[in-house]
Amino acid sequence: MSKLFITDTILRDAHQSQAATRMRIEDMLPACEVLDSIGYWSLEVWGGATFDACLRFLNEDPWDRLRKLRKALPNTKLQMLFRGQNILGYKHYADDVVEQFCKKAIENGIDVIRIFDALNDIRNLESAIRFTKKYGGICEPAISYTVSPVHNEDYFVAMAKELVQMGADTICIKDMANLLLPYDAFQLVTRLKKEISVPIHLHTHNTTGTGDMVYLMAAQAGVDIVDTALSPFGNGTAQPATEPLVATLAGTERDTGLDLQKLSDAAAFFRPVKDRMLADGTVSVTALGVDTNTLLYQVPGGMLSNLISQLKEAGKSDRYYDVLAEVPRVRKDFGYPPLVTPTSQIVGTQAVLNIINGERYKVFTKESKALLRGEYGMLPGPVNEEVRKKAIGDETVITCRPADLLKPELESYREEIKDHIRQDEDVLSYALFPQVALKFFEAREAAERKAAEPAPAPKKEEAQDSGVRTLYVEDLGA
Repeated sequence: MSKLFITDTILRDAHQSQAATRMRIEDMLPACEVLDSIGYWSLEVWGGATFDACLRFLNEDPWDRLRKLRKALPNTKLQMLFRGQNILGYKHYADDVVEQFCKKAIENGIDVIRIFDALNDIRNLESAIRFTKKYGGICEPAISYTVSPVHNEDYFVAMAKELVQMGADTICIKDMANLLLPYDAFQLVTRLKKEISVPIHLHTHNTTGTGDMVYLMAAQAGVDIVDTALSPFGNGTAQPATEPLVATLAGTERDTGLDLQKLSDAAAFFRPVKDRMLADGTVSVTALGVDTNTLLYQVPGGMLSNLISQLKEAGKSDRYYDVLAEVPRVRKDFGYPPLVTPTSQIVGTQAVLNIINGERYKVFTKESKALLRGEYGMLPGPVNEEVRKKAIGDETVITCRPADLLKPELESYREEIKDHIRQDEDVLSYALFPQVALKFFEAREAAERKAAEPAPAPKKEEAQDSGVRTLYVEDLGA
């Protein structure tokens, strides 16, 4: 076996998982020179929730962030997370929007696009795979790993084979809730290495405390690449820490070849960032620990924090464990969707409503109705038809690829914000997050107007008596 390659998530998933994606570009750039010298297979720097957070909370242009990172990391592949037909939003977009986003992401500096679908509906990955390949990106479609009566090793292997046929350059096993146990990881990776020809990239978290063991067993089975996070933001709901894995494999046939001193130097840039975020409450202490309830309820870390927030707002914090118990019941009724964005939010919110209303399915969210209607794609398992009937009545369930029902959208988005466009990428920002992006554009324009205002004339200061006297002597000559 050859060396194990590492993707570090410190600039994306790590702080998304622990600090609600609140790390700023100013926190990242000082570390980039060291990060760029380490020799990672890639750095995950963009996508996921970073795009939304930049616009909504940080007053940053996400496209500008990407360009700055590209400039600061010239020697390292940059990677992003892409939600298939959802792109980075929470609904399906027409193919012309998907194409333009892939094109612009690659133009602005992305090398590797990891593409997943919350339902593992391959039809929702087709366009993103095709356009990533078209514009020269490295295409890494992902299998969203989960556990249910309809998800097993054969299911995941069959999906991987299909993704390879569609043009995958690598395959990612995306274990978003740390449900993949060590021996299961060994078995799955072993089979994939035998049955498909492209590299296998494994992504997990350390939510349940098994992440390090998962990676060690996967390394023994021949996995090619794993995701880790530098120690200041490693472990807990984030990825296993980079440094311990590098140290563990040093001198073995899976030696990563990475320098622990350089990793330590890079980590030093992020410790004060972490300390600041802990002090101001951005990093939750809960996100740093182990929660084995995830193995029982399959609730990823980001979903847990959302449930806690919803219950607190409703004054029902005491019903937390009731909601956790309700989540797998709702998931079963909804056809066993993997719990990852956006299905984790849909199932979680419905579970909260079921509990706080004191009656199951008294109220459905519009997203629950859309999921049961087929607007997000094909559900993996059988749906509770009584629940579906209660949600959508006699409406027809969508059985085709949902995006096939969408007309081209890009030009209409462009027309809606024609007076706000400063770059082509603005149209995509608006398409994904219209209200948030519009507020960002308006704030940007206000800043531009302020910058263009002439500087006020300096106040004329009255002459002051300095106490100095000059003596003039008339030269009368001879």
